[in-house]
Amino acid sequence: MSDVFPKWTNRLPMLLLVGLVMAGTAVVAGVWYYFTPKYTRVGYQPIQPVAFSHALHVGQLGMDCRYCHSAVEESWYSNVPSASSCMNCHNQVLKDSPKLDLVRQSAATGEPIPWVQVHKVPDYVYFNHAVHVRRGISCVECHGPIHQMDEVYHAQPLSMAFCLDCHRDPASRIRPVDKVTDLEWTWNSDPAIAADLQRVNGEKFVHDWNVQSLQNCSACHR
Repeated sequence: MSDVFPKWTNRLPMLLLVGLVMAGTAVVAGVWYYFTPKYTRVGYQPIQPVAFSHALHVGQLGMDCRYCHSAVEESWYSNVPSASSCMNCHNQVLKDSPKLDLVRQSAATGEPIPWVQVHKVPDYVYFNHAVHVRRGISCVECHGPIHQMDEVYHAQPLSMAFCLDCHRDPASRIRPVDKVTDLEWTWNSDPAIAADLQRVNGEKFVHDWNVQSLQNCSACHR
């Protein structure tokens, strides 16, 4: 009597098992790779309770970042300004604009504006704004062209690889400390000359300021 099933079907359970393992591995690898800041946060642009334009305030009016983010040179975090800081100008400028109703209400009651956080790193990552800002690393290196944004969005991945690229070669990102918040500043209008100038001066700054381009795990994971 001939076999009901062909002989190759004896290997079918093993083939199915191998296929499931390979498919599971592919899914895990895909999630592991693509569910990282580079893919899940770049481009993130939440709707904020008040429409604040960096392009207007910084790009056009030339306000210094530190007027609003006043703690950035002294603290590990970059503080969000209070409504009273906004009202220092807006008690005269657009003082009756309905767009600023929530700002006026916050200033009067002390209830903070519920801003939606855009830039953040995992809880196991330690980042100190003051250390970077006081050693010539500009806002645009991590936040992108924020002075051109009408609404803030997540421009850079802020992944470990992104940070390590800078830590391995800080001379390519560093600039004079007094130009850190001058977001339009470049070494030179000629890109070829600019690259040479930045390399020479950047390496000098790294040496003179004793910039510690740490790459050990404990520098960021504490």
